[in-house]
Amino acid sequence: FMAPPLAIADDEAKPNTITRMLTDMGGTPGQPARDPSAPAGPIRPYEPSPGVGDSSQVVQVMPKKDRREIPKPVWHPPWKLMRVLSGHEGWVRTIAVDPTNQWFASSGNDRLIKIWDLASGTLKLSLTGHISTIRGLAISDRHPYMFSASEDCEVKCWDLEQNMVIRNYHGHLSGVYCIALHPTLNILATGGRDSAVRIWDMRTKMGIHVFGGHTNAVCSLVSQAGEPQFISGSMDRMVRLWDLAAGKCSVTLTNHKKSIRSLATHPLEYTFVSCSSDNNKVWKCPKGAFERNITGHNAIVNSCCIREGQQGSSILMGGTENGYIHMWDWRSGHKFQSLQTIPQPGSLSAENGVFDMKLDQSGSRLITGECDKTVKIYREDPNATP
Repeated sequence: FMAPPLAIADDEAKPNTITRMLTDMGGTPGQPARDPSAPAGPIRPYEPSPGVGDSSQVVQVMPKKDRREIPKPVWHPPWKLMRVLSGHEGWVRTIAVDPTNQWFASSGNDRLIKIWDLASGTLKLSLTGHISTIRGLAISDRHPYMFSASEDCEVKCWDLEQNMVIRNYHGHLSGVYCIALHPTLNILATGGRDSAVRIWDMRTKMGIHVFGGHTNAVCSLVSQAGEPQFISGSMDRMVRLWDLAAGKCSVTLTNHKKSIRSLATHPLEYTFVSCSSDNNKVWKCPKGAFERNITGHNAIVNSCCIREGQQGSSILMGGTENGYIHMWDWRSGHKFQSLQTIPQPGSLSAENGVFDMKLDQSGSRLITGECDKTVKIYREDPNATP
């Protein structure tokens, strides 16, 4: 699945680059910008200097014994398959949902980006441009842009009003596996097989930082609105927290024993989860303090997401390589459902894995990209009772 990573040097950009962006947008490091819609000032190219990996702080805070009282599980209705969308000619690797909740995009091994109407499931548009598997999609909620990352080493910016590529971001030495946008800054982060995390100005395609430190492919990236920070998960079994203002890795989490392919932030809490085949771990932002383990699976977790809920009723969802969607009560860690996906007719019996999953903006529909070349939409059973 993964080729050996290419060697890349640890680089560190001048810390005032992000500080200047935060100041231009009315914010300060450690706080979200006061006016996200205000235009930011130009970002200048930087001269990298070595030493990022040497200055990172290693955190190993796994407690010997958890003495906290375990919360009582909250009842959640079971989820069931609602719709199957066909049209892709290869594995569906990535999903992204429009911020207006009107449509969503899917892509994968067939190198096509397909735009679907969320309500009806109708295919609206197919976009071409990449020459290899597309591994990541991200849609901006501040601009009419969609970003795609591919194994062809390219990162593209699509203008959704013109349905065409308007910018290319060059720099990765190998396939790009993941992509993320900062919620309050005009910043794009990408990671891939070259073990690097690259930070870009999405408007000018200028490189801001090149973060080295991982020793294997970077598979997942997330960010929190309250911090100028990105979090990366890698096949090297490490989670790294990158401080954009300081231009370096601030924390390295080494508690996982298996590779990390998926991260997700909680929409209401100041926490994030890292998912691996050994277990899922919940961490506190921004320092990466360990909170708890969530267990109950024995396969590689390719993707995860968190559905927000009232009074501690949130749900952690994880899609695995062996074709299961596991669902846990967020507070108690109780697994209340394991939903096995069903390969569609014409696909191989082994093609029942889940590559990616995203919740729509209301949290009522779960959209998955799967090995059987389909997109599936799940929702809660409205007739279920405790």
